[in-house]
Formats: sequence, structure tokens, C-alpha cells
Amino acid sequence: MLSEKFYDVLKHEGSVSITSWSGGEPHVVGTWNSYLVITEDGRILAPAAGMWSLEEDLKSNNKVILLLAAREVEGFNGYQGTGFRLEGTAKLVEEGSEFTMMKEKFSFLRKVLEITPITSKQLL
Repeated sequence: MLSEKFYDVLKHEGSVSITSWSGGEPHVVGTWNSYLVITEDGRILAPAAGMWSLEEDLKSNNKVILLLAAREVEGFNGYQGTGFRLEGTAKLVEEGSEFTMMKEKFSFLRKVLEITPITSKQLL
């Protein structure tokens, strides 16, 4: 599901927006490309220090949209920079081996946001 170009984007710093929604109101939180950890089966893990509104949204709607990019990675037709829009399902994890691994990397987290991608589209 995640292309080689996606992994190239993750090698460079950039911001990641994560959009959740429930009750008709969208909410956007952010993190950094360098904070994302991709599991062997393609799930995306991110440290959640806050993300309180996202947590509330996930109680009634587990869908999220991620947008991430890096100017250093060439896009379509030689375009300087590219990014990805991913749609997926999410949950917050607060125990287990992946939580422990993430806590060692990011001591500030309270939970781990686990995203299972459903679609991934390269932009630009």
C-alpha cells in the first residue's frame, strides 16, 4: 500500500496533518514526518502527547485523513516536492510491545496513534 516514494518523503522532515471528525465538525492535529514509524504490516504509528479532540472523535468515528509532504522529494513531471494523502482507520493504544517501543523513542507520549491505511494517493 505504501510506495517507495512515500518512504522517501519520510526520510525528510515535514509536517503531517491528521484530520478526524465526528458530529460534522472536522479537527486537525499535527505531528512530524520523523515521528512516524511504519510497522512491517504497513500500519503507521505516531506518538500522541495531546490529541484530545482526535481521541474524542475516534470514539464515534475511527476514520482519519493524513497529509504529509517533503519538498526534497521529486514529484510528478520533475515537480520539486511531493506529498501523500492517506485515508485510514485509527485507534489509540496505551499498552503492548509497540507502545513500549514508541515510549522509548518518544518519552513525551501518553498513547500511540495507530493508523491502518486504506488508500494512499501521491499528490503533485
